[in-house]
Amino acid sequence: MNQNKQQASQYDKIIKENLEITLPVIIRELLGLDIVASEELPDDIQHTKERKPDALKKVTDSLGNTFILHLEFQIKDERDMVYRMAEYNIMLLRKYQLPVQQYVIFLRDSVPTMAVHIDTDSHKYRYTLVRISQTSYKMFLKSDNPEVKMLGILGSFDGENSYNVVEKIVKEVQSFTEGEFSESRYFKQLRIFVQLRSSFKQQFDKVMDTIGRFFKEEKDFFYRRGEAKKSYEVVENLLLKLGLSDERAAEIAKVSIDFVQKVRADLAEKKE
Repeated sequence: MNQNKQQASQYDKIIKENLEITLPVIIRELLGLDIVASEELPDDIQHTKERKPDALKKVTDSLGNTFILHLEFQIKDERDMVYRMAEYNIMLLRKYQLPVQQYVIFLRDSVPTMAVHIDTDSHKYRYTLVRISQTSYKMFLKSDNPEVKMLGILGSFDGENSYNVVEKIVKEVQSFTEGEFSESRYFKQLRIFVQLRSSFKQQFDKVMDTIGRFFKEEKDFFYRRGEAKKSYEVVENLLLKLGLSDERAAEIAKVSIDFVQKVRADLAEKKE
């Protein structure tokens, strides 16, 4: 339970750190809203209890409609989410006396089952649930901001080879990152985001194993730090001293075959 809370805190921290840059793209491309004016609102609503929305703005669209826009970013398929959103709705209506549009953006690639509406004799309410995994990764890569490009890892891969898409996203983010990418916050945030995409985590790990193709080996985070450095040395010994095949070395060292092939290629370069 504590581990789940810690993971949720990591995702929440990343979303809020990058929100100023990512929010305009999310509103325009993901929600399809044509906003021409926006005003920041306090992120706490206090009445009988205090609530802190993930994103809260007073906006005006291209048709002249002014309303309160409320967004929540969700990784948990929360059974009581509809009641929490309804509480927000009533408090926002009371405080601002304006129409309220609410969206929950679900970040995992699974299909959420949480309710989106309440329908009783005395109360009718609905919010909009958006699955980011149904939005093409290409839409996020169009941005010049690495914070937006990173969201591509949560999008739809449009039926393309998952390894190729992950590699493309990593390279796109890296190309807009100053300094050593493997030390950057974008690199660390990508590794956290990929935990939400269980269906291709293995492909992401393979891309990271072969990242030396476009990062200098001596600066490579995976081959020259901690456990990764130990794995590199183990594989090196298995190949040099025992002459094992790539498959056998990968099995014994508990690394990918791509990792072993990288070590073998390095050894070949040293002999030249």
